[in-house]
Order: sequence, then C-alpha cells, then structure tokens
Amino acid sequence: MNITKVWMEEGCIACGDCENICPEVFRVEDIAYVNDGVNFAEFSDKIKEAADDCPVEVIKYK
Repeated sequence: MNITKVWMEEGCIACGDCENICPEVFRVEDIAYVNDGVNFAEFSDKIKEAADDCPVEVIKYK
C-alpha cells in the first residue's frame, strides 16, 4: 500500500522518534510536524514504522 496522506493528531509529546525514523517526512520542534512537498509513497515503510513506534499514537496515514 502506498501512502498518499500523513498527518498528526493532537497529543504529540515531541519525543523525536518519528524524526529519527523518517526525517524526510517528520520534523520535531515544539511538536512533530509533517514536512510539505514529500512524496509519501517513497517512504511508506518508514512512515508505517514511525506510526507503529509512536508512544502516543498520533501519527495517522492513508
């Protein structure tokens, strides 16, 4: 499955796991953000890993 959309729900604790796993898609400042202009399909496996590893389960994708 190729991912076409990624977003963060409220509740991010800025732990940095997502950015460590996939810095091409995620950046952490006060909270985590999804970078603009990314071809999510290229990073589908890493996005899924970041979502699975998120301790507060706020990374969503489709």
